[in-house]
Amino acid sequence: MLEHLFGSKTRVKLLRILFRFPDRSFFVREMARTLEVQINAVRREIEILMSVGLLREVEEKKGPDEEIQAGAMLRKYYRLDKEATLYPELHALLVKEQLLGEEQFVKDLQSKIGTPELLLLTGRFTHDDRAPSDILIVGSDIKDKIVARLVADYEKDFGFPIRYTIMDHQEFTDRRYVMDKFLFSLFEANHVKAVNVFDL
Repeated sequence: MLEHLFGSKTRVKLLRILFRFPDRSFFVREMARTLEVQINAVRREIEILMSVGLLREVEEKKGPDEEIQAGAMLRKYYRLDKEATLYPELHALLVKEQLLGEEQFVKDLQSKIGTPELLLLTGRFTHDDRAPSDILIVGSDIKDKIVARLVADYEKDFGFPIRYTIMDHQEFTDRRYVMDKFLFSLFEANHVKAVNVFDL
């Protein structure tokens, strides 16, 4: 969606990762590797974002011990300038876009992977670090390869990894019966049930 507004898929991907980690500094190769795009494409987008005041350049020493490596070569890093005029508007736009992306992702999971009996979102989707997985899918005819592809596509679009767990009906029932610690921690964390045949 946003690539039509901004005119560049690379720019949208770059903005997503920058706004997801607004207090982090990134170097060019790291961004190119994370986004899986050519380094020259990242450099072009950095120049554009710097020209409108959204990015600023910082220099950090390459070595972990700055005092010992006093003469260490400095590497250029880039980070968001939170004081930029465009920052609040872009932040709100990207948050909304991520929510719409999550909504489409969930619809795809509901309609393309088989017949899920339970589709539970937690972890990154509910901003709860306690959860050991981000998605729990329960069903006896779940298409693992399609789940993997949908997750990989979402990860690529939004720039962060997703942990997912698939169980068939029997495994889920058995683990619930013995009060499995893993399942218990998922339900204890903040979560949303997109599909819930079990009426939990």
